[in-house]
Amino acid sequence: MKAMLMRQWGEPSQLEYAELDRAAPAPDEVRVDVRAIGCNLPDILIVQGKYQRRPPLPFVPGWEVAGVVESVGDTVKDLAPGDRVFALPGLGAYADSVCVSAAQTYRLPPELSFEQGAAFGLVYLTSYVALVERGHLRAGETLLVHGAAGGVGLAAVQIGKALRARVIACASSAEKREVARQAGADVTLDSGGDWVEGVKAATGGAGADVIYDPVGGDVFDGSMKCIAFEGRLLVVGFAGGRIADVATNRILLKNVAVIGVHLGLYRQQRPEQARRWMTDLLALVEAHRMQPVVFKTFPLREAAQALGVLAGRASYGKVVLIP
Repeated sequence: MKAMLMRQWGEPSQLEYAELDRAAPAPDEVRVDVRAIGCNLPDILIVQGKYQRRPPLPFVPGWEVAGVVESVGDTVKDLAPGDRVFALPGLGAYADSVCVSAAQTYRLPPELSFEQGAAFGLVYLTSYVALVERGHLRAGETLLVHGAAGGVGLAAVQIGKALRARVIACASSAEKREVARQAGADVTLDSGGDWVEGVKAATGGAGADVIYDPVGGDVFDGSMKCIAFEGRLLVVGFAGGRIADVATNRILLKNVAVIGVHLGLYRQQRPEQARRWMTDLLALVEAHRMQPVVFKTFPLREAAQALGVLAGRASYGKVVLIP
């Protein structure tokens, strides 16, 4: 099989388009003929050796795929060869074939293409866990989404609207703000401007009830200045590069909750609950309440270029690889 192989820690430009042996699925796995692969910012960090976990070298990066089931392990009952699926292998996705746990594999609804399927699993499940499980977002509340045109941000905008919240979207360009608006944002703000005052103005001074922050750093600091009484600030990631310090006096003064969101731990420790959340998300897709946005596709062998687009913040939605 063809795959992008990383032999040493470094940059995406060091990924090697290689021929690897095709393994048979374990008893609880399925082998997927990959038609599309989702690119994510953690792919860059794991290649650089800067992610929370470092796989043994050499390895094939990549979190998510969509495709057709080739074969199934002996204990797999709910999937069969020929099924259209999307899956979250967690590693090994940058390939034209991959073995994945059946527990991390889901039927692809007819409403979604393979490209959209590869753009769905990780970011939508992350945002659903953040807003529903951790943030307890309620209908009628105000949700502020930072990085609102990125993968997780755009998913958060769509899920927030599906939950009947009022959504304020922050993004860095007019094009990205228009993407967020089309996804359902009620108010859009320039992340390079005085968005703190913009949030206050949009909420009559009350601030946002729930803030979705995949950026960190200065964005986290500003969010603490425009969060509502009993607001929930969701720490989803640190795409901005700086990990902010928490001013605990601000937490106390407004009864604010600062809440971490780590999807991987739920997938490891509560896999059945993660599947229930995905079932809820797929019901929203089938009801035409949300749909992934694909910015651009690249051939698999151009994975480094695709990740360069992500690193340069030039994209919106998801960047996808095609074997």
